[in-house]
Amino acid sequence: MLGHSDFKMRIAALYDIHGNLPALEAVLGEIRETGADQIVVGGDVLPGPMPAETLQCLMALKIPARFLYGNGEIAVLEQLDGRDPAKVPEAYRPVIRWNAEQISPAQHDQLRSWPKVIRLDDVLFCHATPRDENECFTELTAEELLLPVFAGAAVPLVVCGHTHMQFDRWIGKTRVVNAGSVGMPFGGAGADWLYIDGDVQLRHTDYDLARAAERVRATNYPGADEFAGRYILNPPPATEMLRAFTNVHFK
Repeated sequence: MLGHSDFKMRIAALYDIHGNLPALEAVLGEIRETGADQIVVGGDVLPGPMPAETLQCLMALKIPARFLYGNGEIAVLEQLDGRDPAKVPEAYRPVIRWNAEQISPAQHDQLRSWPKVIRLDDVLFCHATPRDENECFTELTAEELLLPVFAGAAVPLVVCGHTHMQFDRWIGKTRVVNAGSVGMPFGGAGADWLYIDGDVQLRHTDYDLARAAERVRATNYPGADEFAGRYILNPPPATEMLRAFTNVHFK
């Protein structure tokens, strides 16, 4: 367990916002009450229904913030470079194209400047795993499959996201915590995030889901109805997504 003698900064970690501005606004309201010293945004700010507005909100933060990229940012940047993202299924490429069209040149540059990992004191922040922003693992993935993935982390704590489900587990001598998803959580509706204040706290924020769904449906996002219905109002059950993600990239 991380103790107060091990880690001094108060850090809020926000992952997988996916352009869900109403969820982000609700979480930021709670973060302001915590007295956080730092925010880490752990990738996949986009794609989603309000990409430009979400980036604008994050860039206007009064609390110091650091950003790393996820597979979502990689896909949008590939699209901006004139290439259809190879790792994105054809059915989802219109969403990537739309997101690439929404953000400004200054926001393009911001995305390109984000690193793959961030280390703050004894905590390593990455999107999926320290070596690959696309790898999927869950609380159920066998430890022996993950030991070589985290062997080189050289920190007592790794914070990740990507699979949109919170967990807190040990992989060898490394504590690995998934912050969950602010904008598209699997399991209970709302917004999931993480707060470090001496030790790790998995947080959940409730917000006005019906109003958020209305705001999403008012955009011209290609998947607005699906996003509002499936990812805000009625998220997929965690059990369903655990079956989909466990061991998918570690066979």
